[in-house]
Amino acid sequence: MKKRVLITSTDLMMVQFLLPHLQSLADNGYTVDIACSDVGGRIEEIREKTKASVRNLFVVGLQRSPLSPQNLKGYRQLKAVLAQHNYEIIWTNEPVMGVATRMAAKPARKNGTKVLYMCHGFHFFTGAPKLNWLIYYPVEKLMASKADCICTINTEDFRRAKSFRTERVEYIHGIGINTARLTPSEDQNDIRAELGLDKSDFIVLSVGELNVNKNQKVILQALAQLQDKQIHYVLCGKGDQLENLQSLAKELQVENQVHFLGYRTDVVDICAQADVYVMPSKREGLPVASLEAMYCGLPLVTSNIRGLSDIMEDGVTGYLCDPNDVAAFAAGIRKVKEDEAFRQAAAEKNRQVVVPYCIENTKKEVLALLESLS
Repeated sequence: MKKRVLITSTDLMMVQFLLPHLQSLADNGYTVDIACSDVGGRIEEIREKTKASVRNLFVVGLQRSPLSPQNLKGYRQLKAVLAQHNYEIIWTNEPVMGVATRMAAKPARKNGTKVLYMCHGFHFFTGAPKLNWLIYYPVEKLMASKADCICTINTEDFRRAKSFRTERVEYIHGIGINTARLTPSEDQNDIRAELGLDKSDFIVLSVGELNVNKNQKVILQALAQLQDKQIHYVLCGKGDQLENLQSLAKELQVENQVHFLGYRTDVVDICAQADVYVMPSKREGLPVASLEAMYCGLPLVTSNIRGLSDIMEDGVTGYLCDPNDVAAFAAGIRKVKEDEAFRQAAAEKNRQVVVPYCIENTKKEVLALLESLS
């Protein structure tokens, strides 16, 4: 008999990370149902993309904020789903969805259902705001016993989860980067020509939302310290910090070296033409954009934080810096620019380091994890 599994997450998590795993489970004999909260307007997209792999798609009224009054309704909807369907395994993701699902699954666990909670990055971590520790830590610690297994994607979270009262804690190499889309196109746009740059100009690249956590302002400040007109910072992404970053670039008099490209569909092509990838984030779970840059053969200059420290080796794959250390980021960028041999060695090393994080390998890890629960 086919094993029945329910997977719960927000629609955004489902679209961005989980779809390949749904197909993998279906291909390996599982009957898959999913329950999604609609926080990003992607439900119909999910419905269309999962026709071949998913039996039932349930929409539940949960929100990302733990304080939303809609969460009670979403919890009741999850309870109704679990009362009407029998599952051997429930795989839940994300803090609010994870709590609601584990609470709703209490009767099912008594009947033998196994619950897997996959943590994509605890909101409490080394250096996190005290408020995060006050709100999220006690909840996660309390809820740990409500799952048969907690799975983490970085070593800091793994160590912390091991201190909780739960039957089992596992670590996997993330949810997987989709290597199929990481091959540069044959007719790629020349980004230097588009931006009016010389072939000798040095491109520093960031990909991701322009927000406070991603901390792109540190790279602008590093540019001002470097005083090197050949270095250009290219940012792909949108976000609420765009105007602030543009104003800071003008204030620091580096606006001619900073290029805000907005949302781009040719990020892989831009990666292929960049010289170094930077990620000065204050918080990450496991940074997919950095892993993709490594796969594309870029050296990295990043924050020395959870997730990034898992994939980086200082002085080998690139350079690690304190998120607020402008001078360290400036020094790291300078070293990569001035040492071509290091750039080539780091590029080759990064292509090796990233292999376990590629989707074909992580699908096997996730499949093995679920099979061990059934």
